[in-house]
Amino acid sequence: MSKHYLSIDIGGTHLKSALIDRSGHILAKTRTKTQKSLPDFLAAIEGIISERQQEIRGIAFSTPGKVDTQKGTISFGGALPFLDGVSLKEILTAKFALPVSVINDGKAAALAELWLGNLQGIDNGAAITLGTGIGGGIILDGRLVEGTHFQAGELSFMLNAARNSENVNEQRLSVQQLYGFSGSAVAMIRQAAKQLGLDDLADGEAVFEAINRKDPQVWPLFVEYCREIACMILNVQSVVDLSCYVIGGGISAQEIVCEEINHQYDGLLNSLPLLQQTLTKPMIKACHFQNDANILGALYQFFLSHENNQLAK
Repeated sequence: MSKHYLSIDIGGTHLKSALIDRSGHILAKTRTKTQKSLPDFLAAIEGIISERQQEIRGIAFSTPGKVDTQKGTISFGGALPFLDGVSLKEILTAKFALPVSVINDGKAAALAELWLGNLQGIDNGAAITLGTGIGGGIILDGRLVEGTHFQAGELSFMLNAARNSENVNEQRLSVQQLYGFSGSAVAMIRQAAKQLGLDDLADGEAVFEAINRKDPQVWPLFVEYCREIACMILNVQSVVDLSCYVIGGGISAQEIVCEEINHQYDGLLNSLPLLQQTLTKPMIKACHFQNDANILGALYQFFLSHENNQLAK
């Protein structure tokens, strides 16, 4: 029996796992609740692996936080702070005698698009995931850029100095001046839900029903949000000159999101001829993958780390 690969996406709410073959075909999927302490978390992970141990030749992880992909060590951990300083690679290789890779979830999404999605054949591109903050990964010369400290593509931490700070001492920054705050899709939906008087402030479906009909209660808020994302893309574009940006995250399934980001980007260029003359506009479109992006990208990272000469085509 040929063996496959186990890919696990670590989320703040759920652990999503998939058995995947070398070509990226998902053979089986499971989902379980993410535990909130390190011992319980590791027990859950080990349980998932044990069930598939005889079927797999390696384990791939996608996780929040900054990740040293060489050591498999997670820093910070995002919504799961107990992962700070944990090397899943070291712990699980020792326990299961299987090769393990670990990568940041935003970078995993970029790799999924590079491997099998809308960045295929693109030498210079980026994936931007819009959620609680802004994740992403940048591809240059056909390769994911990790950076000296494994923090390339951390778009949430880009400074938007034009926004007002809540600090009395204006010499100090506040979180409101980071793009991860102004570009938060979750925050935009919550604010729009409040404007609409919805009981469920996370009801994205109802919010986008209103946005798609350009309800005056929420349309200006949505336009401002898309302008923030367009500004961020323009800032990145001025530095790395990419040919394509693919937009991920739950809201990217709404066609109006990429339409309005493109519209706002055009408006920025048209408002200043110097920009229009100097910067060539890249393609801006939705990601191919949604829910499966992280598990597929994590597996591609495994191939890059352990089977570089045998990558699936």
